[in-house]
Amino acid sequence: MPAVFVHGNPETAAIWDALFAELQRDDLIALSPPGFGAPMPDGWTATRREYVDWLAAELDAIEGPIDLVGHDWGGGHVLGYLLEHPESVRSWCVDLIGILHPDYVWHDAAQVWQTPGAGEENIAGMVGAPMSDVAAMYESLGMSVEVARSVAEHFNEAMGACVLGLYRNAAQPALAELGQNVETLGARPGLMINAEDDHYVGTDEMAQETADRAGAQVVHLAGVGHWWMCEDPALGAATLETFWAGV
Repeated sequence: MPAVFVHGNPETAAIWDALFAELQRDDLIALSPPGFGAPMPDGWTATRREYVDWLAAELDAIEGPIDLVGHDWGGGHVLGYLLEHPESVRSWCVDLIGILHPDYVWHDAAQVWQTPGAGEENIAGMVGAPMSDVAAMYESLGMSVEVARSVAEHFNEAMGACVLGLYRNAAQPALAELGQNVETLGARPGLMINAEDDHYVGTDEMAQETADRAGAQVVHLAGVGHWWMCEDPALGAATLETFWAGV
């Protein structure tokens, strides 16, 4: 009965290292989406459809039942997959269900990436910056020093191209339309981790309203932000283990 974790953007599976060290189970699997720590197949354009199909193929190869966990865009892939395969897992957990709320507006960085020209300029600046500067940026946003360095090492042109492709494919009203069927997620127990200082994923009200429609629990994590699994891995592990114990 494995627990499968999917990370987001722009990052790698290194974000899970400290959390995995705290979890009291030995069946943990980290999947890296193409372009984000894993190679891109030929012809890859980083659309939401491609990532959902990628995740479906990966999960089909894993013997279940599966406890599925997604962070950031990894959570987006998880939600996209579950809306099409709602009964395929034992449980699911994400930290961004509010992005499916009809009133959600993409955060500032996403809007830059979605803008032709400005997005390319932003990514080129990150790719061309010294790795130490990129690592310092990640660290300032909540990653540990070790994770920030590891993720910075993987930020390259391929990852940047996937950032642009994915965010442009997800420009509104794409997510609002996806959220119209969010009740489908209630087929299996779900958890929304609502990190207090995560300002990328909508308001608390959006998270609660969307989770209610999905039949999911909401747990508020105080004092942590977007990378809650790096900032307080013990709290993250306890939250997940409490949820799994009740499934």
